[in-house]
Amino acid sequence: MTKINLEELFATENEQLQKLNDIVAKSIEEEKLLSEKILEFEDRNPSFKSRLADHVANFGGSWLFIISFAFIMLIWILMNEFVIKKPFDPYPFILLNLVLSTIAALQAPIIMMSQNRKEEKDRQRAINDYLINLKAEIEVRNLQRKLDLLMTEQMKTLFDIQKTQVDLMEEIKSFVDNKTDEI
Repeated sequence: MTKINLEELFATENEQLQKLNDIVAKSIEEEKLLSEKILEFEDRNPSFKSRLADHVANFGGSWLFIISFAFIMLIWILMNEFVIKKPFDPYPFILLNLVLSTIAALQAPIIMMSQNRKEEKDRQRAINDYLINLKAEIEVRNLQRKLDLLMTEQMKTLFDIQKTQVDLMEEIKSFVDNKTDEI
């Protein structure tokens, strides 16, 4: 009787371990799929145009650009007013205004392209964050299932052990009662 109960307990423990192994294998596979999906979104080799737009936007939005452009404008104005006898762009500096307008007209769409690209990257990051959060939620649920499974199986095991102990105690009691009756 005790030997059979022990075999049943071992079988129950093996079933429990197999269930846990299945849950862990499923979790590992889901994580693999998630990491593959995240890698699909990464832009590892942006095109030359995209890199150029990013560099122009970075330079156009820097203090270096502002200071250097102010310096070039100051030199332009000083040369046309005081240095050159016959200025190529006399006051009111129409050619300078044309150059500034052209630069602004070219720079604005390039900066917008870079911003659109960065916005797309942000969207992809948000999707990746969502997927990671979803994965974390799934992992928490899997952990909860594992804990529930462990607790259920542990309770079954404890009840089986308790039943075995009660049976043994009854056998001992009946043995003691038989011995006391004989005396």
